[in-house]
Amino acid sequence: RTLQDDTGGFTAFVPWSFKPGRTLLEKWIKQYKGPTTYLRVLATARLYLDNFPHVQASWFSEGKPAGQVALHFGADDWGGTLFEENVHRAADYVNTITVEEIAALIREAGFTPVQRTTAYERLRVF
Repeated sequence: RTLQDDTGGFTAFVPWSFKPGRTLLEKWIKQYKGPTTYLRVLATARLYLDNFPHVQASWFSEGKPAGQVALHFGADDWGGTLFEENVHRAADYVNTITVEEIAALIREAGFTPVQRTTAYERLRVF
């Protein structure tokens, strides 16, 4: 939080839950916490990290339904299609999505989907 106050260098906070598959930590961390804990972290982050302009819904790590709920818990960014994601893939956790599916899920959650750049400039409203 202090680093963000000093630099303003973070564009978003992106909470991901730990996936123990094929990692050294799976020996010590046995239990997956699930979407409820993830949503608590996200809501707390939105309140505490008030100097972060965006909080991303981690649909990729938590699943698409949790991503939809995350929009109601303070997330204002769905994230992307992650064509080259390697962190979760290394833990045998793979989740894919299309742009059309992202737009539909965001609309189903009651929000307007907007395609953006990395710098959060609006490109297209769906």
